[in-house]
Amino acid sequence: MDEKQKKRYWIWIVYALLGIALVAGIQLSQAKRTTSIDYSDFLDRLDKGQIKSVTISQSSVTGTYVENGASTDFKTTIVPNMQITDLIADLRAHSVVFNGEVTSTLWRDVLLTWLLPIAVIVLLWFFLFRRISSRVGGTGGALSFGQSKAKIYDRSKDRVNFDDVAGLDEAKLELLEIIDFLKNPQKYRRLGARIPKGVLLVGAPGTGKTLLARAVAGEADVPFFAISGSQFVEMFVGVGAARVRDLFEQAKAKAPCIVFIDEIDTVGKVRGGISATGGTEEREQTLNQLLAEMDGFDPQLGVIILAATNRPEVLDPAILRPGRFDRQIGVDRPDIKGREEILRVHLRKIKMSKAVDLKLLAARTPGFAGSDLANVVNEAALLAARHGKTEVDMKDFEEAIDRVVGGLERKSRILSEKERKVVAHHEVGHAMVASLVQFADPVHRITVIPRGVAALGMTQQLPEEDRYIITKPELLDRIAVLMGGRAAEEIVFGEISTGAQSDLEKATMLARRMVENFGMSDKLGPLSLGNRGPSLLGEEFAFGREQSISEATAEVIDAEMKNLLEQNYERVRDLIREQRDALEHIAEILLEKETLEGDEFRKLLEERRVKPAVKHKEPKPGKEPKVSA
Repeated sequence: MDEKQKKRYWIWIVYALLGIALVAGIQLSQAKRTTSIDYSDFLDRLDKGQIKSVTISQSSVTGTYVENGASTDFKTTIVPNMQITDLIADLRAHSVVFNGEVTSTLWRDVLLTWLLPIAVIVLLWFFLFRRISSRVGGTGGALSFGQSKAKIYDRSKDRVNFDDVAGLDEAKLELLEIIDFLKNPQKYRRLGARIPKGVLLVGAPGTGKTLLARAVAGEADVPFFAISGSQFVEMFVGVGAARVRDLFEQAKAKAPCIVFIDEIDTVGKVRGGISATGGTEEREQTLNQLLAEMDGFDPQLGVIILAATNRPEVLDPAILRPGRFDRQIGVDRPDIKGREEILRVHLRKIKMSKAVDLKLLAARTPGFAGSDLANVVNEAALLAARHGKTEVDMKDFEEAIDRVVGGLERKSRILSEKERKVVAHHEVGHAMVASLVQFADPVHRITVIPRGVAALGMTQQLPEEDRYIITKPELLDRIAVLMGGRAAEEIVFGEISTGAQSDLEKATMLARRMVENFGMSDKLGPLSLGNRGPSLLGEEFAFGREQSISEATAEVIDAEMKNLLEQNYERVRDLIREQRDALEHIAEILLEKETLEGDEFRKLLEERRVKPAVKHKEPKPGKEPKVSA
């Protein structure tokens, strides 16, 4: 039994004893009822010989009298200034048994009447106050707002090591020094080396930053404090700074240890001076205290600060300087090999069919983070259980990936026959252009089953390999594939629909980046005039067009974008016209089957195409299928 359980055990014992005392008090207060009679009535009954026995006190006489064969307890008040000796003489004369009693009303009149009710009220108030304060101010009550809410993980139950972390080999290698220092500090101290005070894990959401920090603690076998940045800040001024101080005091007491601050950007944002209310913000006070604590503690104590964020661009420069967070480790999305390793980790507890191809699953999930892959494995297991299977097979994993990428199937969404034909020709248009141009990724699957909120169909492409740079011809072919659905609708039906909205948005954004960011415009030349600032994670955040771009340059950018899109659209329409017969034939088969696999589609296209297209390469394990709606 740990300390918390012992404390709760003794509290319940106190509650039980107080409850027993309350019941006993009630029972004592409801003693045998007596009948009050006048003193004159008492004397009359004494003269008649009805009084059986009495007890005389300083102010009253209690006893029992018999009337009509029934005994009744009575009580009467002695008349002031009355001689007790005269009463005793009368009792002796009538042979009544009597005795005396010294009256003490402390228990009844003080303890039971006042102290016990007050104790019960205080107990109830204390109990309710603890329940409320545990939800508002922490388990320590109202005065615990300044105490840190960091949780210490039980290493015997929640232990994680590097075997549980896959796909992050570079990050694990960087953290090995931290582990070695915590295990063998003298190895570094005798050389005068100083271990980094802080390590910042930078990565997109779900890439495994928290898991990696817990693995470091598990490998080093030291206490692990975990707290979120949002838990420092409260509505009361000074609470965040107090919690920072308390956290570092706890860490120093349990050194060597690891302190993990998740989402540190909550309190570590760039300071902006005076707030709108005229004073310094509570968040900035918390940040100032964190910086002071990191400067103040001795790194030789063995307290390592790990922090994680997916927004490093908003962090204050003071928190990133050497001496605070000395080392920044990128936790990137895994490549195909890393995804395969992550899938193996998550499949340890899953009953999986031997026919499942993990390499193909890794190839179908490019761009997926560790949490996404865990979700895919769980969805596949749920699907297998729903269909009563004894093990999870490849079909379940394929369906799970489609769910994550495109959303749930919406078979209840009934389309008209005309709409189904438009969707089928639209999707086959995407697939046909992807097979006819030179640099597009191979088609993996075509379907006209509605998914998610707005997708009425889907064309998936399977990249042949991981790519880190893309050439201009490859980008132009990507725009062409996006235009294929709209061009097919226009050529076959003589009209266009709203179904190409998402494709046009993606094509327009890609064309703008080619002109503004990548310097792929002949008129503008090798200039990067983009209005998007890349973060350390490779993500981009639009802040509006920069003022340094003139109106004339903006007009050239718009004209170049339009020219790129129109040229590619005309190229796509020419391809679709040449292969219209094959397009309509494949669309009819797609309407009948609802889903066509890539190999089947390529066979149909080979049979009906008008002239030889660019030789197609078989798909290899690579990135995630691209989806064109």
